[in-house]
Amino acid sequence: MLRQSPTSPLLSLPGAVPAEGADEGVAAHYGDLFREQRALADGRGLVDLSHRGVVAVSGADRLTWLHLLLTQHVSELPPGQATEALVLSANGHIEHALYLVDDGETVWAHVEPGTQEALIGYLESMRFFYRVEVADRTEDFAVVYLPAGSIAEVPPGAVVRETPHGRDVFLPRGELAAFAERHGPAAGVWAYEALRVESHRPRLGFETDHRTIPHELGWLESAVHLQKGCYRGQETVARVNNLGRPPRRLVFLHLDGSEVHLPGHGTPVRLASDGEEGRQLGFITSSARHHELGPIALALVKRNVPVDAPLLAGTTAAAQETVVEP
Repeated sequence: MLRQSPTSPLLSLPGAVPAEGADEGVAAHYGDLFREQRALADGRGLVDLSHRGVVAVSGADRLTWLHLLLTQHVSELPPGQATEALVLSANGHIEHALYLVDDGETVWAHVEPGTQEALIGYLESMRFFYRVEVADRTEDFAVVYLPAGSIAEVPPGAVVRETPHGRDVFLPRGELAAFAERHGPAAGVWAYEALRVESHRPRLGFETDHRTIPHELGWLESAVHLQKGCYRGQETVARVNNLGRPPRRLVFLHLDGSEVHLPGHGTPVRLASDGEEGRQLGFITSSARHHELGPIALALVKRNVPVDAPLLAGTTAAAQETVVEP
Protein backbone atom coordinates (compact mmCIF):
# COMPACT_ATOMS: atom_id res chain seq x y z
CA MET A 1 0.00 0.00 0.00
CA LEU A 2 1.29 3.49 -0.88
CA ARG A 3 1.99 5.75 2.08
CA GLN A 4 -0.13 8.89 1.92
CA SER A 5 1.61 12.26 2.13
CA PRO A 6 0.48 14.76 4.76
CA THR A 7 -2.65 16.75 3.92
CA SER A 8 -1.78 20.28 2.87
CA PRO A 9 -2.79 23.30 4.97
CA LEU A 10 -3.55 25.07 1.69
CA LEU A 11 -6.73 23.00 1.44
CA SER A 12 -8.16 25.45 3.96
CA LEU A 13 -7.82 28.38 1.51
CA PRO A 14 -11.09 29.86 0.17
CA GLY A 15 -12.51 27.91 -2.76
CA ALA A 16 -10.14 24.94 -2.41
CA VAL A 17 -11.50 21.73 -3.95
CA PRO A 18 -9.49 18.63 -2.96
CA ALA A 19 -7.87 16.61 -5.72
CA GLU A 20 -8.52 12.89 -5.95
CA GLY A 21 -6.51 9.88 -7.04
CA ALA A 22 -2.77 10.29 -7.38
CA ASP A 23 -2.94 13.95 -6.35
CA GLU A 24 -4.97 13.44 -3.20
CA GLY A 25 -3.83 15.69 -0.37
CA VAL A 26 -3.62 18.98 -2.29
CA ALA A 27 -6.13 21.18 -4.13
CA ALA A 28 -7.37 20.36 -7.62
CA HIS A 29 -8.35 24.02 -7.99
CA TYR A 30 -9.40 27.05 -5.99
CA GLY A 31 -12.58 27.86 -7.85
CA ASP A 32 -11.41 29.20 -11.21
CA LEU A 33 -9.34 26.76 -13.26
CA PHE A 34 -8.64 29.06 -16.22
CA ARG A 35 -7.76 32.06 -14.07
CA GLU A 36 -5.28 29.87 -12.22
CA GLN A 37 -3.76 28.65 -15.50
CA ARG A 38 -3.43 32.17 -16.86
CA ALA A 39 -1.69 33.31 -13.69
CA LEU A 40 0.88 30.50 -13.99
CA ALA A 41 1.40 31.19 -17.69
CA ASP A 42 2.07 34.84 -16.77
CA GLY A 43 4.63 33.87 -14.12
CA ARG A 44 2.40 34.59 -11.13
CA GLY A 45 1.33 32.49 -8.17
CA LEU A 46 2.39 29.03 -7.05
CA VAL A 47 1.28 25.40 -7.05
CA ASP A 48 1.15 23.30 -3.91
CA LEU A 49 2.92 20.01 -4.66
CA SER A 50 3.34 19.08 -1.03
CA HIS A 51 1.83 15.64 -1.63
CA ARG A 52 4.90 14.58 -3.61
CA GLY A 53 7.51 12.37 -2.00
CA VAL A 54 10.84 13.92 -0.99
CA VAL A 55 13.99 11.78 -0.86
CA ALA A 56 17.41 13.00 0.29
CA VAL A 57 20.73 11.25 -0.40
CA SER A 58 23.76 12.51 1.51
CA GLY A 59 27.32 11.33 2.00
CA ALA A 60 30.64 11.66 0.23
CA ASP A 61 29.81 9.02 -2.42
CA ARG A 62 26.26 10.18 -3.19
CA LEU A 63 26.86 11.33 -6.78
CA THR A 64 29.15 8.50 -7.91
CA TRP A 65 26.77 5.98 -6.30
CA LEU A 66 23.61 7.43 -7.88
CA HIS A 67 25.44 7.54 -11.20
CA LEU A 68 25.57 3.72 -11.11
CA LEU A 69 21.84 3.37 -10.44
CA LEU A 70 20.13 6.07 -12.49
CA THR A 71 19.72 6.66 -16.22
CA GLN A 72 21.19 10.15 -15.96
CA HIS A 73 24.84 11.23 -15.82
CA VAL A 74 25.14 12.64 -12.29
CA SER A 75 28.67 11.76 -11.15
CA GLU A 76 29.79 15.35 -11.77
CA LEU A 77 26.47 17.14 -11.22
CA PRO A 78 27.27 20.74 -10.20
CA PRO A 79 25.52 22.11 -7.08
CA GLY A 80 22.29 23.85 -7.98
CA GLN A 81 21.91 22.29 -11.45
CA ALA A 82 18.55 20.63 -11.92
CA THR A 83 18.20 17.32 -13.72
CA GLU A 84 15.83 14.37 -13.89
CA ALA A 85 16.50 10.65 -13.97
CA LEU A 86 14.78 7.28 -14.09
CA VAL A 87 15.15 3.95 -12.36
CA LEU A 88 14.53 1.09 -14.77
CA SER A 89 13.83 -2.59 -14.34
CA ALA A 90 16.29 -5.18 -15.64
CA ASN A 91 14.23 -5.22 -18.84
CA GLY A 92 14.41 -1.46 -19.28
CA HIS A 93 10.87 -0.66 -18.10
CA ILE A 94 10.39 2.57 -16.14
CA GLU A 95 9.93 2.07 -12.40
CA HIS A 96 10.68 5.50 -10.88
CA ALA A 97 11.14 9.09 -12.03
CA LEU A 98 13.26 11.44 -9.92
CA TYR A 99 13.51 15.23 -10.20
CA LEU A 100 16.92 16.04 -8.74
CA VAL A 101 19.19 18.79 -7.52
CA ASP A 102 22.36 18.67 -5.42
CA ASP A 103 22.99 21.43 -2.87
CA GLY A 104 26.67 20.61 -2.43
CA GLU A 105 26.08 18.24 0.48
CA THR A 106 22.85 16.39 -0.32
CA VAL A 107 20.98 15.29 -3.42
CA TRP A 108 17.31 16.24 -3.10
CA ALA A 109 14.67 14.58 -5.25
CA HIS A 110 10.93 14.79 -5.46
CA VAL A 111 9.01 11.82 -6.77
CA GLU A 112 5.44 10.74 -7.43
CA PRO A 113 3.21 10.71 -4.34
CA GLY A 114 3.53 7.49 -2.37
CA THR A 115 6.40 6.05 -4.44
CA GLN A 116 9.21 7.18 -2.18
CA GLU A 117 9.05 4.13 0.08
CA ALA A 118 9.61 1.67 -2.78
CA LEU A 119 12.33 3.87 -4.25
CA ILE A 120 14.15 4.06 -0.93
CA GLY A 121 13.83 0.31 -0.54
CA TYR A 122 15.60 -0.18 -3.86
CA LEU A 123 18.29 2.38 -3.09
CA GLU A 124 18.97 0.87 0.32
CA SER A 125 19.36 -2.56 -1.25
CA MET A 126 22.15 -1.17 -3.43
CA ARG A 127 24.16 0.71 -0.77
CA PHE A 128 26.85 -1.95 -0.24
CA PHE A 129 30.09 -0.25 0.92
CA TYR A 130 29.28 3.24 -0.40
CA ARG A 131 29.34 6.20 1.98
CA VAL A 132 25.75 7.32 1.52
CA GLU A 133 22.67 7.89 3.62
CA VAL A 134 19.17 7.74 2.15
CA ALA A 135 16.27 9.42 3.95
CA ASP A 136 12.54 9.96 3.40
CA ARG A 137 12.03 13.68 4.08
CA THR A 138 8.41 13.87 2.93
CA GLU A 139 7.07 14.66 6.38
CA ASP A 140 9.59 17.48 6.83
CA PHE A 141 9.63 19.17 3.41
CA ALA A 142 6.93 20.27 0.98
CA VAL A 143 7.51 20.88 -2.73
CA VAL A 144 6.17 24.17 -4.08
CA TYR A 145 6.19 25.07 -7.78
CA LEU A 146 6.88 28.63 -8.90
CA PRO A 147 6.18 29.22 -12.62
CA ALA A 148 8.77 30.46 -15.11
CA GLY A 149 9.06 34.21 -14.78
CA SER A 150 8.05 34.30 -11.12
CA ILE A 151 9.82 36.95 -9.04
CA ALA A 152 8.91 35.30 -5.72
CA GLU A 153 11.82 35.23 -3.28
CA VAL A 154 12.53 31.87 -1.69
CA PRO A 155 13.65 31.68 1.95
CA PRO A 156 17.42 31.80 2.52
CA GLY A 157 18.91 28.31 2.43
CA ALA A 158 15.95 26.70 0.68
CA VAL A 159 16.86 24.10 -1.94
CA VAL A 160 15.62 25.05 -5.42
CA ARG A 161 15.43 23.17 -8.73
CA GLU A 162 15.36 25.75 -11.51
CA THR A 163 14.20 24.49 -14.92
CA PRO A 164 12.89 26.15 -18.10
CA HIS A 165 9.36 25.41 -16.83
CA GLY A 166 9.80 27.03 -13.42
CA ARG A 167 11.27 26.45 -9.98
CA ASP A 168 10.63 23.57 -7.57
CA VAL A 169 11.26 24.74 -4.02
CA PHE A 170 11.91 22.24 -1.22
CA LEU A 171 10.30 24.18 1.60
CA PRO A 172 10.22 23.20 5.29
CA ARG A 173 6.65 21.94 5.66
CA GLY A 174 5.88 24.26 8.55
CA GLU A 175 6.59 27.29 6.31
CA LEU A 176 4.19 26.29 3.53
CA ALA A 177 1.15 28.30 4.61
CA ALA A 178 3.12 31.50 5.24
CA PHE A 179 4.99 31.16 1.93
CA ALA A 180 1.71 30.74 0.04
CA GLU A 181 0.25 33.80 1.76
CA ARG A 182 3.22 35.91 0.65
CA HIS A 183 3.57 34.58 -2.89
CA GLY A 184 0.08 33.53 -3.97
CA PRO A 185 -2.36 33.29 -5.54
CA ALA A 186 -2.36 29.52 -5.20
CA ALA A 187 -3.22 27.49 -8.30
CA GLY A 188 -4.39 23.90 -8.15
CA VAL A 189 -2.82 20.82 -9.67
CA TRP A 190 -5.38 20.84 -12.49
CA ALA A 191 -3.83 24.08 -13.78
CA TYR A 192 -0.34 22.64 -13.33
CA GLU A 193 -1.33 19.47 -15.18
CA ALA A 194 -2.85 21.40 -18.07
CA LEU A 195 0.46 23.20 -18.62
CA ARG A 196 2.35 19.91 -18.27
CA VAL A 197 0.19 18.27 -20.95
CA GLU A 198 0.60 21.34 -23.19
CA SER A 199 4.40 21.01 -22.97
CA HIS A 200 4.30 17.24 -23.63
CA ARG A 201 6.04 16.33 -20.35
CA PRO A 202 5.44 12.70 -19.30
CA ARG A 203 4.46 11.75 -15.77
CA LEU A 204 5.11 8.43 -14.07
CA GLY A 205 1.91 6.45 -13.56
CA PHE A 206 0.06 8.50 -16.18
CA GLU A 207 2.11 8.17 -19.35
CA THR A 208 3.67 4.92 -18.10
CA ASP A 209 2.43 1.41 -17.56
CA HIS A 210 4.25 -1.78 -16.56
CA ARG A 211 6.02 -2.08 -19.94
CA THR A 212 6.88 1.53 -20.84
CA ILE A 213 10.45 2.22 -21.94
CA PRO A 214 11.94 5.75 -22.01
CA HIS A 215 12.06 5.94 -25.82
CA GLU A 216 8.28 5.86 -26.07
CA LEU A 217 7.78 9.09 -24.12
CA GLY A 218 10.62 11.29 -25.28
CA TRP A 219 12.35 10.83 -21.93
CA LEU A 220 15.64 10.08 -23.72
CA GLU A 221 16.11 13.81 -24.21
CA SER A 222 15.67 14.88 -20.58
CA ALA A 223 16.20 11.91 -18.27
CA VAL A 224 18.56 9.46 -20.02
CA HIS A 225 22.25 9.88 -20.87
CA LEU A 226 23.02 7.67 -23.86
CA GLN A 227 26.80 7.76 -23.43
CA LYS A 228 26.86 6.12 -20.00
CA GLY A 229 26.34 2.53 -18.97
CA CYS A 230 26.45 0.83 -15.61
CA TYR A 231 22.78 1.01 -14.64
CA ARG A 232 20.02 -1.54 -14.57
CA GLY A 233 18.14 -1.66 -17.86
CA GLN A 234 20.88 0.08 -19.85
CA GLU A 235 21.14 -2.79 -22.34
CA THR A 236 17.53 -2.31 -23.43
CA VAL A 237 17.98 1.45 -23.75
CA ALA A 238 21.06 1.04 -25.95
CA ARG A 239 19.60 -1.78 -28.07
CA VAL A 240 16.37 0.05 -28.91
CA ASN A 241 18.21 3.30 -29.54
CA ASN A 242 20.81 1.73 -31.81
CA LEU A 243 19.00 -1.11 -33.54
CA GLY A 244 15.29 -0.48 -33.52
CA ARG A 245 12.37 1.71 -32.63
CA PRO A 246 10.03 1.58 -29.62
CA PRO A 247 6.73 -0.26 -30.09
CA ARG A 248 4.67 2.76 -29.01
CA ARG A 249 4.97 6.54 -29.17
CA LEU A 250 3.57 9.50 -27.25
CA VAL A 251 1.24 11.87 -29.12
CA PHE A 252 -0.41 15.15 -28.22
CA LEU A 253 -4.12 15.42 -28.99
CA HIS A 254 -6.43 18.34 -29.66
CA LEU A 255 -9.83 17.07 -28.55
CA ASP A 256 -13.25 18.00 -29.88
CA GLY A 257 -14.23 21.00 -27.80
CA SER A 258 -17.96 20.34 -28.11
CA GLU A 259 -17.74 17.31 -25.82
CA VAL A 260 -18.80 17.85 -22.21
CA HIS A 261 -16.59 15.20 -20.63
CA LEU A 262 -12.85 14.71 -21.00
CA PRO A 263 -11.72 11.19 -21.90
CA GLY A 264 -10.03 9.85 -18.78
CA HIS A 265 -6.82 7.91 -18.30
CA GLY A 266 -7.04 4.56 -20.09
CA THR A 267 -9.71 5.61 -22.60
CA PRO A 268 -9.14 3.60 -25.81
CA VAL A 269 -7.75 5.41 -28.85
CA ARG A 270 -8.75 4.24 -32.34
CA LEU A 271 -8.58 5.47 -35.92
CA ALA A 272 -11.54 7.73 -36.59
CA SER A 273 -12.08 5.94 -39.89
CA ASP A 274 -12.62 2.66 -38.01
CA GLY A 275 -15.30 4.09 -35.72
CA GLU A 276 -16.00 3.38 -32.07
CA GLU A 277 -15.87 -0.38 -32.61
CA GLY A 278 -12.54 -0.34 -34.39
CA ARG A 279 -9.33 -1.92 -33.15
CA GLN A 280 -7.76 -0.21 -30.17
CA LEU A 281 -4.40 1.34 -31.08
CA GLY A 282 -3.55 3.06 -27.83
CA PHE A 283 -4.98 4.84 -24.82
CA ILE A 284 -5.30 8.26 -23.24
CA THR A 285 -2.65 8.88 -20.59
CA SER A 286 -3.55 12.42 -19.42
CA SER A 287 -6.21 14.95 -20.37
CA ALA A 288 -6.92 18.52 -19.35
CA ARG A 289 -8.84 21.67 -20.17
CA HIS A 290 -6.42 24.36 -21.29
CA HIS A 291 -7.16 28.09 -21.01
CA GLU A 292 -6.17 28.72 -24.66
CA LEU A 293 -6.12 25.37 -26.46
CA GLY A 294 -9.34 23.97 -25.05
CA PRO A 295 -9.50 20.23 -24.23
CA ILE A 296 -6.16 18.51 -24.81
CA ALA A 297 -4.60 15.16 -24.01
CA LEU A 298 -1.55 12.95 -24.24
CA ALA A 299 -1.88 9.41 -25.53
CA LEU A 300 0.34 6.41 -26.07
CA VAL A 301 -0.31 4.78 -29.44
CA LYS A 302 1.24 2.07 -31.57
CA ARG A 303 4.26 3.28 -33.49
CA ASN A 304 2.75 2.53 -36.89
CA VAL A 305 -0.33 4.72 -36.41
CA PRO A 306 -0.13 7.28 -39.27
CA VAL A 307 1.00 10.64 -37.88
CA ASP A 308 -1.70 12.55 -39.77
CA ALA A 309 -4.59 10.15 -39.09
CA PRO A 310 -7.67 11.58 -37.28
CA LEU A 311 -8.28 9.62 -34.09
CA LEU A 312 -11.07 8.81 -31.67
CA ALA A 313 -10.51 8.94 -27.92
CA GLY A 314 -13.46 6.88 -26.79
CA THR A 315 -16.21 8.78 -28.60
CA THR A 316 -14.32 12.08 -28.82
CA ALA A 317 -12.72 13.19 -32.08
CA ALA A 318 -9.01 14.00 -31.77
CA ALA A 319 -6.36 15.53 -34.01
CA GLN A 320 -2.82 14.45 -33.22
CA GLU A 321 0.54 16.18 -33.05
CA THR A 322 3.74 14.16 -33.05
CA VAL A 323 5.72 14.10 -29.80
CA VAL A 324 7.86 11.01 -30.45
CA GLU A 325 8.73 10.29 -34.06
CA PRO A 326 7.51 6.90 -35.36
